[in-house]
Amino acid sequence: MRAVIETVFDIFYLVTVLTVGIRMIRGSKADTQFRLFGLMAVVLGAGDSFHLVPRALALCTTGLENYAVPLGLGKWITSVTMTVFYVLLYYVWRKRYQIEGQKNVTIAVYALSAVRIVLCMMPQNQWLTNHTPLAWGILRNAPFALLGLLVIVLFYRSAKQNNDKAFRWMWLTIVLSFGFYIPVVLWADVNPMIGMLMIPKTCAYVWTVLIGYNAMKAEAGKQN
Repeated sequence: MRAVIETVFDIFYLVTVLTVGIRMIRGSKADTQFRLFGLMAVVLGAGDSFHLVPRALALCTTGLENYAVPLGLGKWITSVTMTVFYVLLYYVWRKRYQIEGQKNVTIAVYALSAVRIVLCMMPQNQWLTNHTPLAWGILRNAPFALLGLLVIVLFYRSAKQNNDKAFRWMWLTIVLSFGFYIPVVLWADVNPMIGMLMIPKTCAYVWTVLIGYNAMKAEAGKQN
């Protein structure tokens, strides 16, 4: 039953974010903000597919333990694409609120992203095995969490200052995604059921994408 539920959910998620992302890219016209948002959604869906597709195959066939290499490779790729996702989200923030300058913030975003990606590339992660070291899981996710925290603060402040109702909950979607993700990093190997928290984490990302899509539709409606 778990295999069926999780597989159906993953298919729904991938189809939703990829479809919304493509629609945003095609419908953004000259609006760089929403083109970036669409690209962000496509990166999210495409990156997650490298992990979710082999996971669905594993659950529906011989089990996760027999798919160590494709699952590990998928997690490896997803760890990089999720970092790119937050860099793109940072530039959505800059475009939406017409931010100029703030080079120190940009440097921080790129520095945290670079450290995260370099740590993800280290062989000590043992991506292609069934037992990735917890210490390295914490280490590579530390700069990722700081990057997420930075983006949370940026969107919270700007949405409040600009009375931006369309994006007023963007910060919360990121808080929720990390809130569900961190326990998985820390305890999923001890209690596999904690891995189910990836489902609400995924829902938080769908909410993120839909915020952008709904904002694009609302602004398009005003122009018409």
